[in-house]
Amino acid sequence: MTLQRMDNVLIVVDDLDAVISFFLELGMELDGRAPIEGRWVERVIGIDDVRQEIAMLRTPDGQGRIELAMFHAPKAISAEPKNAPANTLGIRRIMFAVDDIDDVLERLRNHGAELVGELVRYQHQPGDPGVDDSYRLCYVRGPEGILVGLAEQVR
Repeated sequence: MTLQRMDNVLIVVDDLDAVISFFLELGMELDGRAPIEGRWVERVIGIDDVRQEIAMLRTPDGQGRIELAMFHAPKAISAEPKNAPANTLGIRRIMFAVDDIDDVLERLRNHGAELVGELVRYQHQPGDPGVDDSYRLCYVRGPEGILVGLAEQVR
């Protein structure tokens, strides 16, 4: 097998502190934060004269990671409309499983998050293979328009 795991997802941001704070409130843990520049990174990403600051966050179970990057040079370019809807082409959201969706929503609202649609209950259909539970689900839009899905399993 050549694929070992998904290592991380990169999100390019303008306000690194605000986005770090949002994901820490969600329950992620900061692994580290550092400036990145030099020929090696320019060769990897294909952009000359790069100066950026990155932060690596991980889920409490250690299995999922998000890398945040704030570019000082060259400045980041916006390729899509801010607050793009869920049906816009490209990576749209990151989904997290949570224990108490109401508590998470309240805490994230204190960091500027807004509910995109509604908090709904999804029940798997009878006969779905290996599934006999339901979820409470919602999308929230956090700092810089980042779309996050939340799922609380209801047993």
